[in-house]
Amino acid sequence: MNTLIDEYYRYDLHNAGYIERKVSLPDEHALIYGIAQSGKTSLMKHYLLNHKKSTYLYLDCRDIRLNIDELNLHLEPFCRENKISILALDNYREDIRLFEIEHIILSHETALNLPYHMVKLEPLDYEEFLAFESKYDGTALSHFIQLGGFPAMHRVPSEERVLYLQNTMLRVLDPIEFSILSQASKMVAQKVSAFNLYVRLKNERKISKDKLYLHLQSMFERGYLKSLSKFNHPSAIKKLYLCDIAIKHALVFQKHFGRLFENLIFSELDKHSVECYYDEGIDFYLPKRRQIIISSPFANEHTLFKKVESMESFIVSNRVREVIAVTMGLEATLSHPISRIEMIPFERWALGDDG
Repeated sequence: MNTLIDEYYRYDLHNAGYIERKVSLPDEHALIYGIAQSGKTSLMKHYLLNHKKSTYLYLDCRDIRLNIDELNLHLEPFCRENKISILALDNYREDIRLFEIEHIILSHETALNLPYHMVKLEPLDYEEFLAFESKYDGTALSHFIQLGGFPAMHRVPSEERVLYLQNTMLRVLDPIEFSILSQASKMVAQKVSAFNLYVRLKNERKISKDKLYLHLQSMFERGYLKSLSKFNHPSAIKKLYLCDIAIKHALVFQKHFGRLFENLIFSELDKHSVECYYDEGIDFYLPKRRQIIISSPFANEHTLFKKVESMESFIVSNRVREVIAVTMGLEATLSHPISRIEMIPFERWALGDDG
């Protein structure tokens, strides 16, 4: 085992073309957590490469050559003998024993019960995505809709992206979870209960309700699936979203741009930890801002005005200050007696104070 650890110690790490993210690692024990392909490894390597090579040891815990019992026996003495001050355990497994050392960095899918600085890493938001674009022009939003927020997608040839994501999800998810994700990709931005998913899945495979609910809960906890509650009705059926729209492209051929665009808006709100809910006829209600956001990629002023009329009771009772229709490109301000109404292109909304 010492030979394998020494092999890792002698590796020259590569992190070519790294682009800064909005989060960074502190000079203290830290756990980076997030879904697969969110950029955890790149963030970890970027931090390490800013330190002298002899001071750190990087191990990828997915390496099947690592015997955990032997690793637990040899890792600490190796670090002591080589005066290693930074231990980085990528794809950390909880059966690996941690010990006293100056600085430990871990990566994992979920937050763990450790007295470490927690660094949550989501797929790219739109502002981060622009930093990955070779040039910023009128095609940026179209690229974002095609590629989604996984950083690695910028390095994968266009003809290989679908299979790349499929293989990634097959690797990190249980077969039942992969089936759940595939079904969820067909039900984006809809009110979906666990029972709805069970009814669909039982036609594909033999599965119990309890087992499905267990896997479904795990996918929400790990961040592969997201949900949105109804305002003032926490027990009502929630709306279902994907962690990234690229998954829908990769898992189903079904096209419904309106729902995809709504997922895109939800993801921006979620990544910025904006408190929001849905209501009947209302895509997103932001109570702290007293704001309604409508997903309207191709709406015109007439259809928007009619939609706002159907919300008047909610607007008045909740003292909503403004209604924002996020569009693909149309921009306008509408005159309305009870609330400010604006049509704002997604790019301006995602990059400005409105996002």
